[in-house]
Amino acid sequence: MHSTVALFNILKKDSTAPQSRPVPQHIAVIMDGNGRWAKKRALPRTAGHKVGAETFRTIATYCKDIGVKYFTVYAFSTENWKRPAEEVETLMNLFRRYLREAIETMAENNIAVRVLGDLTALPEDIRSLIDECEQTGKQLDNPAIASLCINYGGRDEIKNAMRALARQVQAGELQPDDITEEMISSQLYTADMPDPDLIIRPSGEIRTSNFLLWQSAYAEYYFTDVLWPDFKPEHMDQAIESFNGRQRRFGGV
Repeated sequence: MHSTVALFNILKKDSTAPQSRPVPQHIAVIMDGNGRWAKKRALPRTAGHKVGAETFRTIATYCKDIGVKYFTVYAFSTENWKRPAEEVETLMNLFRRYLREAIETMAENNIAVRVLGDLTALPEDIRSLIDECEQTGKQLDNPAIASLCINYGGRDEIKNAMRALARQVQAGELQPDDITEEMISSQLYTADMPDPDLIIRPSGEIRTSNFLLWQSAYAEYYFTDVLWPDFKPEHMDQAIESFNGRQRRFGGV
């Protein structure tokens, strides 16, 4: 890594993004299609992850520039440990690089980088970088929030939340009948964040893949055939345009 590389790409000021349009407060993305992107080009899967990471830089910056407060991506699931060792190690090295860059550049960009998930399984040096990143982000004044879900699984997250509440019940601090949805939300990795308004899945797959299961109860989904490494700001514009054309009733009429 050389320190002159910023975690977030600097976009030109004359962006072609539509002006004066509402944008979701919280956008989440399942970054899918890196392996297929590489296969189409007879490249190793690791090459797809590296290009996909550059796409994350661009889209995270773009979201911040158009007014999105929270941008959350599915970077590594609890099931991804089953992938070939070389691919897992490449991903871990990418995480190391981005976290170091984040520590150096967050103040300049006013984007706080967070990592959500079960961090206990991650290498110790990555956990240390995550902690330093978290402390650096806390010093920023009203930043945009970019969250990487690493070793994350929606069911695992809910299981851990239930265990935390069960311990409170066991200790006599809480009665089972007093448990509310808000209490459950408070035990999730996203406790201090609003639920996602829009969840985007590129690559042509149409499933949630264990991502933000509790938080996505009323999210709008947007599916596209574009592979994540090919995802551009104009594709984000199309997703936001689709979102803005929908009526969100939240169970009402």
